[in-house]
Amino acid sequence: MPDARRGFLLGVAAYAMWGAFPLYWPLLEPAGAFEILAHRVLWSCLTMGVLIVALRRRAQLRAIWRDRRVRLLLTLAAVVITVNWTTYIWGVNNGHVVETSLGYFINPLVTVLMGVVILHEQLRPLQWMALGLAFGAVVVLTLDYGHLPWVALVLAFSFGSYGLCKKTANVGATESLSYETVVIAPFAAGYLLWLGQAGESNFASHGAGHALLFVSTGIVTAIPLICFGAAATRVSMVTLGLLQYLAPIIQFGLGVLYFHEDMPAGRWVGFVLVWIALAIFTVEAVNHRRRQLRLTVEATTAA
Repeated sequence: MPDARRGFLLGVAAYAMWGAFPLYWPLLEPAGAFEILAHRVLWSCLTMGVLIVALRRRAQLRAIWRDRRVRLLLTLAAVVITVNWTTYIWGVNNGHVVETSLGYFINPLVTVLMGVVILHEQLRPLQWMALGLAFGAVVVLTLDYGHLPWVALVLAFSFGSYGLCKKTANVGATESLSYETVVIAPFAAGYLLWLGQAGESNFASHGAGHALLFVSTGIVTAIPLICFGAAATRVSMVTLGLLQYLAPIIQFGLGVLYFHEDMPAGRWVGFVLVWIALAIFTVEAVNHRRRQLRLTVEATTAA
């Protein structure tokens, strides 16, 4: 199988698994979002530790500990991804699957906005148009919900912040996630110990199958990450950028068709505005990249 095709299929697999997460987290109920998160962190830490040894990344992990700047950036990344995971699990298990999909739909636009505000990047006219439509969508959805779509906004801004930290740190996915879970693991372990002492732990309280589901949270976290990492080295950034919409499309479909969440007219208007903004943003980005590549080829030929 050609490398590009293999990368495309791995990318589809990664985003499809992330999109299907709303079917997985409810299986861990009656555990609450914080207990599920704590187990996810601990089992992910163990899984990533095994991967670090298997993939021979121990030297790269040690390098993170020696670099104070990278260490601080990934510690901040650990905090914001914890916020992201908690919000996502809570949203899925409390009837907000559609709103979680909105968070990942608007994430690319939020990332661009953060680039303007934090990195002082310049936007092109169509990018400003896309951001304006996204802002209009948030206003419409706020009126429809009766409050800000906070689940979507927290997911979008926390994941955008996570991406910014990771981009600035410029460290491999496996070792960076290993470091992040190690940072959060003591807090997760402390919370689970407290739950156990209080007699409120759901681990091993609902049969062996339920306990195994908790254990599987580490594998469920690691497998899509591995697929994504393998895809990123085999396909273009344009392809990867387009594939990222697969996860929220699946989440949205599950929210409407499987969980039967309400979608009144105002909510449809808000989502359609977001989709139009994403279409403008994506087409503009693809065309801009093609122009840049053409100019590069022309400059090289002229030289």
